Amino acid sequence: MVRLGTGIGWRPEIADAVERMPGVDWVEVVAENLCPGHLPESLVRLRERGVTVVPHGVSLGLGGAERPDEGRLTALAERAEALGAPLVTEHIAFVRAGGPLTASAPLEAGHLLPVPRTRDALDVLCANVRIAQRALPVPLAVENIAALISWPGEEMTEGQFLYELVERTGVRLLIDVANLHTNHVNRGEDPAKALAELPVEAIAYVHVAGGVEKDGVWHDSHAHPVPRPVLDILTDLASRVAPPGVLLERDEDFPGAGELERELTAIGEAVRAGSRTRGAQPLTEGVRGTVVEPAPEVPGADDEAGERVRERVALAQTALLSALVAGTPVPEGFDRTRLGIQARALAAKRAGVVAKVAPELPAVLGTAYRPAFLSYAQSRPMRGGYRQDALDFAEWALLSGGLAEGRAKRELREWWLDRSGPAPRRRSRVTRVARMGRVLMRR
Repeated sequence: MVRLGTGIGWRPEIADAVERMPGVDWVEVVAENLCPGHLPESLVRLRERGVTVVPHGVSLGLGGAERPDEGRLTALAERAEALGAPLVTEHIAFVRAGGPLTASAPLEAGHLLPVPRTRDALDVLCANVRIAQRALPVPLAVENIAALISWPGEEMTEGQFLYELVERTGVRLLIDVANLHTNHVNRGEDPAKALAELPVEAIAYVHVAGGVEKDGVWHDSHAHPVPRPVLDILTDLASRVAPPGVLLERDEDFPGAGELERELTAIGEAVRAGSRTRGAQPLTEGVRGTVVEPAPEVPGADDEAGERVRERVALAQTALLSALVAGTPVPEGFDRTRLGIQARALAAKRAGVVAKVAPELPAVLGTAYRPAFLSYAQSRPMRGGYRQDALDFAEWALLSGGLAEGRAKRELREWWLDRSGPAPRRRSRVTRVARMGRVLMRR
């Protein structure tokens, strides 16, 4: 097992602070944000200093009904090799639905959604994990996710589900204690019971993050300080097993380096408190080893789920995702209120990511951007990633009649025309400079 130590999620916004931060043994980076041939200089410097870098995928959708996309697996493998990573991580979640298995249009969630803890879903997940393990050059660890909603008719607890997954595939676990707290608040699940049922010896490392209560539920925001209940769950985990690594996640509203260092200190104290109860070595002690290899191959492992099982899972996931992003009826057995909260959360995340991918849109529309995007997202699911979503939103805004003739509409039309064709429109250099100046002045 690789002994990672104390880590922090590397993000461009805090790259300089992470490089100067004492006591950081390793960092985790979102795999989809990297280009293997052009690694950020900060990551290159960290690697040269001997800091381990682990790629963390968010788009593979191992819990989805479809088999993992070969292109996404290849991209994840390339990033692992470029970083010299000892392992890669992904999520136990689905992120898209529809398509050939349901003879319906593909749907994108733009977010991690929970899989039902049923035998069917477990069969599909195990088969997909096996496919990923064969395609990746290093071992795989998978993360439990936070959820606002519960599936009706679940057959296992989270701990039982993860135990069987590990037993059948040999996959390692990335345990997010903040997600255990989220599921405790939102779904009434006992974190201590989940930890007691987990195969703790399979833990590759641990995530710790903050959140906030809103709309009567706990949101795993990664934009707030780590609360005491999350640290208490970490202490409970450390009282059961010495975690090979613990990592602080922060994705938005980044505080100063001092506050991040204080959070890392609090995380270390929580681990040591659990270690004293267990009488184990401190987190950072120990010798580096190797991650346990996956379980031996089982003949016909990929056939275990079977097409009929995949189709059943696909139909259920498509019905749920369609209700969340396309405004179709809520499937039977789901809490309508919670689904409404989840749908609004998905739309809000889309609005935020599109604003980062295409910053010209909020610059042009100003305060009208967010309410307009949320209106657009109510019944218009993503159909090709966030860049396509930005184009679709701009086209919708131009055609919906909500924009009166004026500067904003003219500039939005120009922006859409520039990007919607096979190549940018030709215009004079003077025109381009003048237009860019107007946009920058409004920021």
